[in-house]
Amino acid sequence: MIDVVALGELLIDFTMTGADADGYPAMAAHPGGAPANFLAALSAYGKRTALLGKVGTDAFGRLLLGTLHKAGIETRGVAAADDVFTTLAFVTLDERGDRAFSFARKPGADTCLRGEELDLRLIDEAKVFHFGTLSLTDEPARGATQQAVAYAKARGKLITFDPNLRRPLWKREEDARTQMLWGLAQADVVKISDEEVGFLFGLGVQSGAKHILDAYGVKLVFVTCGADGCFFMNGRACGHVDSLKGITVVDTTGAGDIFGGSAVYGLLESGKAPQALDEAELRRIVAFACTAAGLSTTKHGGISSVPAREDVLRSMQA
Repeated sequence: MIDVVALGELLIDFTMTGADADGYPAMAAHPGGAPANFLAALSAYGKRTALLGKVGTDAFGRLLLGTLHKAGIETRGVAAADDVFTTLAFVTLDERGDRAFSFARKPGADTCLRGEELDLRLIDEAKVFHFGTLSLTDEPARGATQQAVAYAKARGKLITFDPNLRRPLWKREEDARTQMLWGLAQADVVKISDEEVGFLFGLGVQSGAKHILDAYGVKLVFVTCGADGCFFMNGRACGHVDSLKGITVVDTTGAGDIFGGSAVYGLLESGKAPQALDEAELRRIVAFACTAAGLSTTKHGGISSVPAREDVLRSMQA
């Protein structure tokens, strides 16, 4: 049995580590991709996970498959192709560690995932199916994602969704909005940022969370607010948890994904449906996720920055 299967991009993040006199960045390669980062957190905390995705049969693709295996993420659902190159993302950082993205993805292997390449048996085995929007930017991956979501819903799986807006990957912002709203309509649990709430609805955090619950049938919403923590809401309770304080932020890449994976870990540990959690239970889940995400920002990368569970608990008690 698998706890969580996710569909989407597996890629290399080239992260800025410095710059020369002319401003050209020095970069270090890190394994990443939002669904992979999400699963890495779940795997680190003892959950069984699997990825549906696609890489190239190149050096980066081989490295990524090795990284997933080392992280405990099942890879039999990751296709490898000779005719496309593994997707690359170049992440430059400002003085606060905040990111700007450039992608080598025209196409990248992740956008070329076809429906017939999906190992749907992994969804059969799973309790939770997770997806984001990067697999919805282009065909054939969009159709494959829609197929997988429909398959998971028909089998009563818990559906979790991360809108994960990356403006450079969309031809038009309206296309991004359409696909993000489609994703919301499929989901039971949503992890969304305050920026994405504003982009979709022009609303604040609390009113946006309520709108998502009321208009889309979502059962639990986490609205992450960067350094300001997270607002949570289901039909029973709502509240806010502060972010981890007193840390030196090096790189925020993957922090939202690690929050999401950590929150789903807490949800699974609770043994309850997302709509049944009370305020105290939700606060515990969000506090753990905020702490894990905060600790991840003290290191470079996504998968490689997931903190150990013991370190998260120690920081929560400090």
